[in-house]
Amino acid sequence: MTQPPKNFALADEIIATQEVFWVNPTLLPFDEARHLIDFKKEDELEAADRLERFRPYLSQVFPEVRVFDGVIESELVSAPTMQAKLKEYCGVDLPGQLMIKLDNLLPISGSIKARGGIYEVLKHAETLAVEKGILDFGDDYSILDTDRFRSFFSGYSLIVGSTGNLGLSIGIMGKKLGFNVIVHMSADAQQWKKDLLRIKGALVKEYEADYGHAVAQGRADAESDEYSHFVDDESSRDLFLGYAVAASRLKQQLDKQGIIVDEGHPLFIYLPCGVGGGPGGVSFGLKLTFGDNVHCIFAEPTHAPAVLLGLATGLHEKVCAQDYAIDGLTAADGLAVSRPSGLVCRTMEPLLDGIYTIEDDVLHELITLISDTENIKLEPSAAAGLPGIARVLKDSDYLCSKGLEKKMNQATHIVWATGGSMVPDSVWKSYYQRGKVLLSDRQSRR
Repeated sequence: MTQPPKNFALADEIIATQEVFWVNPTLLPFDEARHLIDFKKEDELEAADRLERFRPYLSQVFPEVRVFDGVIESELVSAPTMQAKLKEYCGVDLPGQLMIKLDNLLPISGSIKARGGIYEVLKHAETLAVEKGILDFGDDYSILDTDRFRSFFSGYSLIVGSTGNLGLSIGIMGKKLGFNVIVHMSADAQQWKKDLLRIKGALVKEYEADYGHAVAQGRADAESDEYSHFVDDESSRDLFLGYAVAASRLKQQLDKQGIIVDEGHPLFIYLPCGVGGGPGGVSFGLKLTFGDNVHCIFAEPTHAPAVLLGLATGLHEKVCAQDYAIDGLTAADGLAVSRPSGLVCRTMEPLLDGIYTIEDDVLHELITLISDTENIKLEPSAAAGLPGIARVLKDSDYLCSKGLEKKMNQATHIVWATGGSMVPDSVWKSYYQRGKVLLSDRQSRR
């Protein structure tokens, strides 16, 4: 077996599972990068148009979506109290404005996966029905909420491998349409997510192994059934594009709040990252929308730095955490991924500013702080973006190299809160109390 390289930037620190901030040396100006990417603006517009066609159906079957007139979307809110607390917690001045994108409150499945996962299910359903001749693009899609269509879709299966949130989005949406749904779940998936999927009618297959094994089993399961569709978190273009639609909607929210994004007013986005599909898709959409005025930064657990290893080594999906004896174990179950998506690594290579890693104890502390300051309920993976503003502002070399050091007073920083609202109260309270204890211990050591 070929030994993986150990001569990449910050290799010793990453392998030792220390917190790092890795700056991407292959970042290009967007006008140069866009010609190297296998996605176009037209792809994102097509995805947006498809979601528009499904608005009547979504409004009809999910009451919580009616508030947004059939659009699966979340609010963008300012977080000044948390910004002040982070200044104290991180010990660094934090100019600019901190905001939270509340995908933890996304309707239907309560996480960012409601964007990509639900989009892929809707696209597959549309494709099947149009090909069968029972649906036309000009129809009112609320007709999908009939026994005729549910009976039709019951002849087909959706299969996915998941640590939890993607499985929830596929399971809830798939079962609502009438599909058979099979979710292959890894050992680190939360039990409550498995239980909820079963309540919704999905078949859950559990494995003692990690996420990668669950995905491989799901893929093999799908290959043996011609009437099944495998939702491949590692290489799905449809998932990726479902996430990308978020960017144009974010621009509308920023415009409505009078927030400027231009060369003198940079935008920073901090995105928790597992296999990479969600943050990758959002980042691609953001680059299409804001070009070089947006700076996208991923956050990964110190024990599961999948995309970081893929990009830092240049090996993409051909490398995993276990190659470096990194165990891949983390309380951030949504980010408990050892091998990255090759599709995402290749797409992000010229687009991503950087990646930082974060310890599990810090995630729990941040869950407590964001609850106490802004009354926002997050799960561990969703808290990973919170220290991003401090990580960036501490790295003067990074800011100087990008010509940003004199622009930070006018910067907007958005933490993408990826999930948490569906966590049972008893589970969430255990996260909160853990953070409370850790914060008390931190204070006593000062």
